[in-house]
Amino acid sequence: MRVIVAEDSTLLREGLVRLLAEEGHEVVAAVGDGEALVSATAQDRPDVVVTDVRMPPTHTDEGLRAALRIRQQWPEIGVLILSQYVEKRYAIELLGAEGGRVGYLLKDRVVQVADFLEALDRVGTGGAAFDPEVVRQLLARTTHTDPLERLTARERDVLGHMAQGYTNAAIATRLHVSQSAVEKHVNAIFDKLGLSPANGYSRRVLAVLRYLGT
Repeated sequence: MRVIVAEDSTLLREGLVRLLAEEGHEVVAAVGDGEALVSATAQDRPDVVVTDVRMPPTHTDEGLRAALRIRQQWPEIGVLILSQYVEKRYAIELLGAEGGRVGYLLKDRVVQVADFLEALDRVGTGGAAFDPEVVRQLLARTTHTDPLERLTARERDVLGHMAQGYTNAAIATRLHVSQSAVEKHVNAIFDKLGLSPANGYSRRVLAVLRYLGT
C-alpha cells in the first residue's frame, strides 16, 4: 500500500515511516504540515494518507482541514487521522463524506501497533476505522431534539459498534447475540433516526455521523 505520512513531530514521523516500511508499505512522502500534505498527495496520489490534526503554522486544525480537501478532490484516497485530539468542527464533515475510506484514531489509545496497522488496512481497502472515544464524543450531542433519545439501550450499543466500523456479524459476536437480532436493531436504528439503509458498514457509519452532525 502506498502511504503519505503527515506529522510535525520528527521523531513520531520517522517512527511511522520505519514501521510502515517494515510492514511492507511504500511511504511515498513524509511531511510536517497540511499544505505539504496536500501538495504531496496531488503529486504522488497514495492509497492512504495518515495525518495528525494539529500542525504548523497555527497548530489548530491544519491537518484535518488538509484531509478534508483531499477527500473532496480525491475521494478514492483513504484518510486516517492519528491525533491526540477530537476536533469536532471538521471531523463530522470529514467522516460524513461519501465512499468510506476514512478513520480516526487517538494516539494515546493505540495500545498495540497491530491495532494501528489493522485500521490502516481497513481504510485502505474501503472501510472505516474509528476509536470508540472518538465515536463517543461525536455522538454526544446534547440538544433538545437529540434523535438518540429515541433509541433503546441495546440500540445505542449497536449504534456505537456500527460507528466503530464493525459489520453486523462482528457486532453479534461482540454483544453475544444472534446476527438476526443485530439486523433488527440496525433496522430500528435507521427507522428511528430517519435514515435509509446503505450498503457496507462504512456507509452506514458515515450516514449516521452525517445525520447527527446536522
